[in-house]
Amino acid sequence: MLGRLARWLRALGYDTLYPGQADDRALLRLARTEGRLLLTRDRVLARVAAPLGCLIRSEGLDDQIREAVTRLGLAPPAGEWLTRCLDCNGALASLAPDAAAGRVPARVLATHAAFLACPGCGKVYWAGSHADRIVERLARLVGRAGPG
Repeated sequence: MLGRLARWLRALGYDTLYPGQADDRALLRLARTEGRLLLTRDRVLARVAAPLGCLIRSEGLDDQIREAVTRLGLAPPAGEWLTRCLDCNGALASLAPDAAAGRVPARVLATHAAFLACPGCGKVYWAGSHADRIVERLARLVGRAGPG
């Protein structure tokens, strides 16, 4: 129910699990076992999960991001943005351009010198126009400048 929010919290650099469709008991067990906050739009689940539960009331994604940042007191340093895999939550690691060959389009390899890769799922990232748009949106939503 908050999968898109999970991706954007990852973009902010936060370790954010999103198990997809899971029953409430499994989510509660995961939150308690790993000491995680449980963000949900389900009022009953948020109440049962207290103090680890956080009800997200907003419906729109931008409002959800603002609400999560405000309600949880998040202060994501801009230098930590885009350091996690948006798909699987893995911490990204530097990837040499020669190691990126065959994993990114040839035009990207020819025009970029810095790459990041997820050790979990293998996805490769680079600073392109998509990353610029993500940083601009985050800066607007959380009220701080993006990484230099």
